[in-house]
Amino acid sequence: MFKRFFGAGRAANRQITDGLYEQIVAAARQPVLYADWGVPDTPLGRFEMVALHMFLVLHRLRGEAGAARELAQDLTDTFFTDVEHSIRELGIGDLGVPKRMKKLGRMFYGRAVSYGDAVDRGDRLMLAAALGRNVRPDDASWRQAASLGDYALAAHRALAAQSASALVSGRIGFPVAAHA
Repeated sequence: MFKRFFGAGRAANRQITDGLYEQIVAAARQPVLYADWGVPDTPLGRFEMVALHMFLVLHRLRGEAGAARELAQDLTDTFFTDVEHSIRELGIGDLGVPKRMKKLGRMFYGRAVSYGDAVDRGDRLMLAAALGRNVRPDDASWRQAASLGDYALAAHRALAAQSASALVSGRIGFPVAAHA
């Protein structure tokens, strides 16, 4: 009890959260996503891919209790801290950060709803359409959206097969994105 009270367990939890977040970002930075599937390699394109992978992990953790629920919150906090840091690195001043964060937060949670509906239904066309609207809104005929959607559904299945205890201990596995 005293360890928790004095925060001794927080360092271990932070390491697990940071390690998982690094794995999420690594999955979001797979070269195929950008080079072969046409995701823009821009700050917004990278946000879209990290947001997609964050969604997939949070969707997996949804409904879990205890440490898994805490992990989901810690990952969400880490994600938005990283987003804020990135906004500041892009040169957005202190006065503009809250406005941008609010917009990006709405974007993320909007995507979570549309991706969640598609993933829950296992509807690859619905997911590809949602990805197309969000990742490449400038290209209504973005044909690689189907490949990204198939990858996201494969990642969803892979995460569903992983136990909550594995995730809580810092082990996560995303499929390798491969050129279709």
